[in-house]
Amino acid sequence: MLLTEFLERNAKLYEKDVSLVELNPEAHEKKRSSWKEYSLVEESKTEHYRREMTWGEFNEKANKIAHMLISRGVKKGDKVGILLMNCIEWLPIYFGILKTGALAVPLNFRYTSEEIAYCTDLAEVNVLIFGPEFIGRVEKIVDTLNKTTQLLFVGSGFCPTFADDFEEETAPFPVNNPEIPLSPEDDAAIYFSSGTTGFPKAILHAQRALSHAATVEQKHHGQTRDDVFLCIPPLYHTGAKMHWFGSLVSASKAVLLRGTTPETIMEAISNERCTIVWLLVPWAQDILEKLDFGAIKLADYHVKQFRLMHIGAQPVPQSLIKHWQEYFPGQAYDTNYGLSESIGPGAVHLGVENVRKVGAIGVPGYGWQTKIVKDDGVTEVNKGEVGELALKGPGVMKCYYRNPKATKEVMRGDWLLTGDMAKQDDEGFIYLVDRKKDVIVSGGENLYPVEIENFLRKFPKIKDVAVIGLPDKRLGEIPAAIVEIFDGKTCSQEEIDEFCLDLPRYKRPRKIIFAKVPRNATGKIEKPLLRKTYNAENIVEEQNRS
Repeated sequence: MLLTEFLERNAKLYEKDVSLVELNPEAHEKKRSSWKEYSLVEESKTEHYRREMTWGEFNEKANKIAHMLISRGVKKGDKVGILLMNCIEWLPIYFGILKTGALAVPLNFRYTSEEIAYCTDLAEVNVLIFGPEFIGRVEKIVDTLNKTTQLLFVGSGFCPTFADDFEEETAPFPVNNPEIPLSPEDDAAIYFSSGTTGFPKAILHAQRALSHAATVEQKHHGQTRDDVFLCIPPLYHTGAKMHWFGSLVSASKAVLLRGTTPETIMEAISNERCTIVWLLVPWAQDILEKLDFGAIKLADYHVKQFRLMHIGAQPVPQSLIKHWQEYFPGQAYDTNYGLSESIGPGAVHLGVENVRKVGAIGVPGYGWQTKIVKDDGVTEVNKGEVGELALKGPGVMKCYYRNPKATKEVMRGDWLLTGDMAKQDDEGFIYLVDRKKDVIVSGGENLYPVEIENFLRKFPKIKDVAVIGLPDKRLGEIPAAIVEIFDGKTCSQEEIDEFCLDLPRYKRPRKIIFAKVPRNATGKIEKPLLRKTYNAENIVEEQNRS
């Protein structure tokens, strides 16, 4: 089934059942112009701004949006950009676009004006739908956007003069399906890479890839109609949306939460009776820290129904999961691996039955194949050796849109080179070693930062750590560790140096930098930013020593 067919089925069979809930603890407004709205206060001192939508309303809204876009000239193969914070409007807009046969183009809500202009131009966006948080950024580039790009504003109250009001434009249209014929091989969406080597690349996916992502998620985590999924990461990213696809397949409720504090997460789990939560490592660490210090107490929350916590986007310390299970004994756990080029998480996953293997990213996911290859991108390495992880399956991208050179660099026939260095154990479990471009060459030795980071995370005072290579006249590069210490604790370089004596000498960090570890919205360490920051400082130090 295509994604739009899942939605139509749910609306027919479960019309009155709740599909989506939006929680925004930080919202100050009390009125909105669409769907059900009210405040919810349940055994909590925090007032949650809450909206909900049924499956019937979801599908009707998507249909109205599709008709509105078609009336504005949007046709099959056109592109419609989405620039919104997580909100209850997000997914109906996404599905409305798909129902027209156009391509949905989600944009990172952290993009600058320049990046918004670049991405909309690269993807050839015909319509840009944006929210109130982006008025200033869009206004700066109105004159530089393609002259045919239409602007639609989603938000109550003031609509900027350079855009049309989304709600007003959508209101008059019918709620029936526009019946645009779609096939699995039709282009469906353009997502953007994280842009770690410059401006992002546009990743083109077919309808079949979206459908496969939905099937994979439900197969891996067994969502049923009784489940409630708590979605916290940004919907523009494949990682969040493709996990929500499991709720679409099972026709179960999902909660969109704006806010990542331990209190808001735990209150959402408790008040909405959430059964499945996808967390990033920093959020899980923050919850455990608050539990350890007694700042929050499990007895204050309803968590008996909370059956599965899973993590992706980064390596997961074994100690974190062991600590988590001390508070949530018997709860299932999974690690999920993927990338936007493989339509998000699930290409590799640990499996809830394999908690003993925490530290591995797991085995090939449902419908996926993997291999670990040498530098030629084709020849497989021997088991236990490090090579580049390659993926094959229905979720592999069609191409980097309008970039055949970049496409050729990562595609080997039907196989996608991920850029992640990995190895496989005797049982077939895959372990990430590092990003290929993050490997440090020091004195002729290849050092893998993730290995050093995993070792340092065992030190009880370290909350987060990132290892990068810094220039060195004699060795070429040296490993440096940016170390973030838990709040309320103190730590010296001597302590860390002593702890690192258990590492082989050539793997020990030559420089310790105490600072906050920057992560993007999907939890990945921003190593390009760290290299840019500390490489410059290191060069100055080298020059001063000379």
